[in-house]
Amino acid sequence: MYLAPLNYDRYFKKVFSDERIVKQFLEDFLEVPITLIERLPEKHQVTDDAAIVEFDYRCQIGDAVVIVDMQQWYKPDLVQRFYLYHALNTGLQLETLPKERFVLNQKTQQSRKVRDYAALAPVLTLIWMVEDSLRFKENYVAYTMTPELVLDFIRNDQLWQNPELTRLLEERQHVLQVCDNPSKRLDFLAKNRLIFMFQLNIVKHPKAKKYERWFRFAEKSRNHDNTAEDFVEFGGDEIFEEMMRRLNKSTLKDDDYEYIENEDEMWAEVERLERGYFIEGLEQGRIEGRVEGRVEGRVETQRSLARKMLDEGLPLAMVAKITGLSEAEICG
Repeated sequence: MYLAPLNYDRYFKKVFSDERIVKQFLEDFLEVPITLIERLPEKHQVTDDAAIVEFDYRCQIGDAVVIVDMQQWYKPDLVQRFYLYHALNTGLQLETLPKERFVLNQKTQQSRKVRDYAALAPVLTLIWMVEDSLRFKENYVAYTMTPELVLDFIRNDQLWQNPELTRLLEERQHVLQVCDNPSKRLDFLAKNRLIFMFQLNIVKHPKAKKYERWFRFAEKSRNHDNTAEDFVEFGGDEIFEEMMRRLNKSTLKDDDYEYIENEDEMWAEVERLERGYFIEGLEQGRIEGRVEGRVEGRVETQRSLARKMLDEGLPLAMVAKITGLSEAEICG
């Protein structure tokens, strides 16, 4: 091993603890220059009864709060969990919102200070998905808050089947007017984004974007037999040179090797548990199909089972390992 795997939590945080590295990553992905980046606290206990919430990385750039979190292992609740993180980073701003605005009661002629919510910053939550692509083929998918009218417009089959283009254009113009309404800073809602970035898709389907090199670097570091030659393309870049220095095996301690081994075993155990779940499901009739080694003539059976696994929410990479089929055979 030349470099420790970037995708493991310990090394992800070790690399992203350098604000220069985070700044470059965000500039490459968001495609905007960042003049100032301020690191924010990462551990929070929201209420006395709540468990401590810890983010991988949290900062403020310009007028936005940004979270960068890395999802290595399969978790069925990840959508709800990251939505909670996303919402929390709006709520946590209550700690610093100013109380500057005075409200005058016309009847009593009394005034008082109230919290100024106009200072609330939009939140960008970037989730770096290592194994799971959520069944998307895109490199990343961003969710934002838009009027329901947008989805109604897209899903209106009757409207789209109407041969009269004029009716379609009129409805589109109406939707745009609703979306572009600036009243009371409604545009704030659309500035909040929850973005899922899919490492497996990015390395398989490059689109000549600057952010791709980060995921390519991470994917190469996942190979425990990686060598210096694997990272020649990243040489000469100050940021990636620093990343390689932080991940270099010469900087690892004895407990690092133990940590890597434990992480590997945990992933293998997750896979065994999921495989066991489906075998049990087959035996009890909850899931139709058969789990067996890949044998000629059984590909269709395996593919049928694979699709049921995908419907259950398992990542494509894990389904491929369980069924013995390639990802192309499953999706074909």
